[in-house]
Amino acid sequence: MKTVEPRSNFSPPRGACDCHFHIFGPLDRFPYQSNRSFTPPEALVADYRRLQAQLGLERCVVVQPSVYGMDNRCSEAAVRALGSGARGIAVLPGDVSESEVARLDAIGFKGVRINVLYKGGTPIEALEAMAARLEPFGWHIQLLIDVRTLPDLAPRLRALPVPVVIDHMGYTSVSIGLDHPAFAVMDGLLREGRTWVKLSGAYSVTAEGPPYADVAPLARRLLAVAPDRCVWGTDWPHPAVKGPMPDDVALLDLVPTWTSDSVLQRKLMRDNAAVLYGF
Repeated sequence: MKTVEPRSNFSPPRGACDCHFHIFGPLDRFPYQSNRSFTPPEALVADYRRLQAQLGLERCVVVQPSVYGMDNRCSEAAVRALGSGARGIAVLPGDVSESEVARLDAIGFKGVRINVLYKGGTPIEALEAMAARLEPFGWHIQLLIDVRTLPDLAPRLRALPVPVVIDHMGYTSVSIGLDHPAFAVMDGLLREGRTWVKLSGAYSVTAEGPPYADVAPLARRLLAVAPDRCVWGTDWPHPAVKGPMPDDVALLDLVPTWTSDSVLQRKLMRDNAAVLYGF
């Protein structure tokens, strides 16, 4: 896989964490499920290690992609290969056994992703049952949703016994306007202290495209609302991107345009992730 040479003027703090990326393959060992929304090329642990070194990142969180459904073997292998600086987010059925959660916990998994936007995920109907099974392990639920569904979903999220992490700043184009009621609901959830948000996937929420300047007001707003519950990620290798393939160094370079405060940068890039993922 082609990678970029480092050219960033922004140096992440020591212990910086990429809180969202995926591994695909090797396909002869980990084939995709037939029920999927897209077919990405291989993106192997060795490829990710090169990117990690180029960006100056020391910790990482492997997120189970939808193309593998509830077969977590590829993500499990990646967490094991990446070692003590890696954590995992699984996709599991709502009736998952306590023993299976315990097994994944021992490997380094810390949550379950519910992805309602692509085929192959845990259904949102399993939300409460899943949360009950995760609570004894201190895990969280990660949601890939359209932020516009939050007003209806928020009462259910507030009643859960586990924290919630919202993917990719809400995964909705900023063209709907930051005064949209859904963003106010997300703000409210963040202020209440049990919801987190990933400042990742700028190319998924932009209306203008690169260099994603129109995303900065949203990122700054989230950092202002919840400075202790924002985490950062590459979303490498950008499997469902629409439009030009993002430059990972350019994505890292967005961080100082969102905040010039070095303390807040350390929270976003390192400290918050250490709390959420138990580093």
